[in-house]
Amino acid sequence: MVRGLLCVVLLLATVAAHAETWPDKDWAKGTQIAGPAVDALNTYAFPARDDSTRQGVRTDALLVIRDGEIIYERYAAPTTASTPHLTWSISKSLMATVLGVAYGENRFKLTDPAARFYPPMKQHPTVTMADLLHWASGLDWQEDYEYAPLKSSVVAMLYTRGRSDMAEFAADTEAVSAPGQVFRYSSGDSNILSAALKGMLGHKAYMSYPWDALFKPLGIRNATWETDADETFVASSYAYLTARDLARVGLLMARDGRWGEQQLLPKDWVAFNRQPFDKYKAGQDEAVPGGHWWLNKGPSRPWPDAPADTFAALGHWGQALYVLPAEHLVIVRYGDDRDGSYRHNELLKRVLAAVQP
Repeated sequence: MVRGLLCVVLLLATVAAHAETWPDKDWAKGTQIAGPAVDALNTYAFPARDDSTRQGVRTDALLVIRDGEIIYERYAAPTTASTPHLTWSISKSLMATVLGVAYGENRFKLTDPAARFYPPMKQHPTVTMADLLHWASGLDWQEDYEYAPLKSSVVAMLYTRGRSDMAEFAADTEAVSAPGQVFRYSSGDSNILSAALKGMLGHKAYMSYPWDALFKPLGIRNATWETDADETFVASSYAYLTARDLARVGLLMARDGRWGEQQLLPKDWVAFNRQPFDKYKAGQDEAVPGGHWWLNKGPSRPWPDAPADTFAALGHWGQALYVLPAEHLVIVRYGDDRDGSYRHNELLKRVLAAVQP
């Protein structure tokens, strides 16, 4: 009898420890973490730095959510809790999430050719939506920035020849391999996906769709998403959200696409996002690609100090949205680490140490 009562008490305590809390207009505040491990986290994330040299880790925002409650939040000027921050390539995972709503509305299938929705892709008729989501279109794309700008496809797309119609610029790229056979990280693939969404919806519905389909249901009020001159959202790079608003997307993904009582994303879509692309070869990128999200999978996990089920949306210069389902954690980190010194695993290790009871 005593043993049975003890089991019930332990069960209730476990449920209470991981009770579902959802943000309303704002996030609830949980017990704020403190102690030597938090000091170590602060030392890494917010070190004294000479911005004139732009050397070393510079964090603009760091937010930790546990069980739907803020347990740590810190900003560095001029960024504040109400500042929409440039997310860079986190935009790619945001577009995947918006596409997940469209997928749930039966607007497309993963096996559909992209050309069905975006006619310029008729020159690559066998490239599917899944291929683009895996960054595996087979198109000859050079994703270089500062180190080889004259040879960079992405620099040309964003700033020179392709800037007026980025998806068309990407679609005009020659193929170098069969679709779906080779991982090749490509901002062009992401912008073709954005154009395909416009083809599904029509221009008028498309222009408000990220807000209608995703941002408004999640309570996100301050999102900005730039378009090119053809009024196609720059899915590769140019979404701006506050840290608190981006964390809402992380909580949605942590809870398998459910927001409160609404299944906003189909569970099979979230499962696709979190399934490793089987043609990826170890070491091709800083993490393992899923469906336009990054995964901590494989024999040599990219973030060895984080749980294997950790996944993330990552952006240039150290932008990151980490989701750790087993730990009930969502972490947002914004920064400007153009010297390349920031390490995802180091931050995750220090956050995990700081949240331990």
